[in-house]
Amino acid sequence: MPFNTLKLVRKAVLASTGLLLTAALPAYAAWDLNLPRGATATSREIYDLHMLALWVCTVIGVIVFAVMIYALVKFRKSKGAVAAKFSHSTAAEVIWTILPTLVLIFLAYESAPALVRAEDTRNSEMTIRITGYQWKWQYEYVGQNVSFFSTLAQTSNETRQLGSGKDPHQVENYLLEVDRPLVVPVGTKIRYLLTSNDVNHAWWVIDLAVKRDAIPGYINEGWFMIDEPGTYRGQCAELCGKDHGFMPVVVEALPKAEFEAWLASQQAPAT
Repeated sequence: MPFNTLKLVRKAVLASTGLLLTAALPAYAAWDLNLPRGATATSREIYDLHMLALWVCTVIGVIVFAVMIYALVKFRKSKGAVAAKFSHSTAAEVIWTILPTLVLIFLAYESAPALVRAEDTRNSEMTIRITGYQWKWQYEYVGQNVSFFSTLAQTSNETRQLGSGKDPHQVENYLLEVDRPLVVPVGTKIRYLLTSNDVNHAWWVIDLAVKRDAIPGYINEGWFMIDEPGTYRGQCAELCGKDHGFMPVVVEALPKAEFEAWLASQQAPAT
């Protein structure tokens, strides 16, 4: 390729790369490259375990690559290095078997109690049955005579329609808002029973460290306890059909007194 042509190609590649990076800056600004700490003790414990494992892997990676780079530079052929003739080293094999085993034992020791606590639904103060449908969620407060469906908010539903002419960027919490959120009290251990009425779904709220499948004919169980009032959003995380992307999850955590007032207001019409 002529030199001038090569320079033009190089300039074009650099220019196009710059345009792509500039266009992607808003997306980069919205990226969160790590797990959130979340709103529950379980989510924060998972975050800490994740960071522990990440740093262990980082240290191992630095050591391995440092040794590799040192060997490549120190024992290169141009310096007259000659390859060894031995077939194996018992000492090396023992070391690289024992060290990874110790690392795995350490990680298991740190994570096993957290896994046990995450599955322990004993001493729950409230039970909510969650049922997935194509394409909405049903929430039933067991023993409280309160049950309702939660579907995609009308503002998002109208905007998503083909030919609507509406700009999704102008809709607050587009595809992440519902008409009726799941309302729960803070500081309360809440047990959930998760199932499905038709196909596989998955109830996923990352701030609560909850991501569990809803399977027809099967009941999955778990729990969460939110520490601070707020609104926490999630989605169905199982490909459940053509409108899979339009069944968000919204959990609204209220102080206990406000929740009791809300619950009473929901029970009155039912009575």
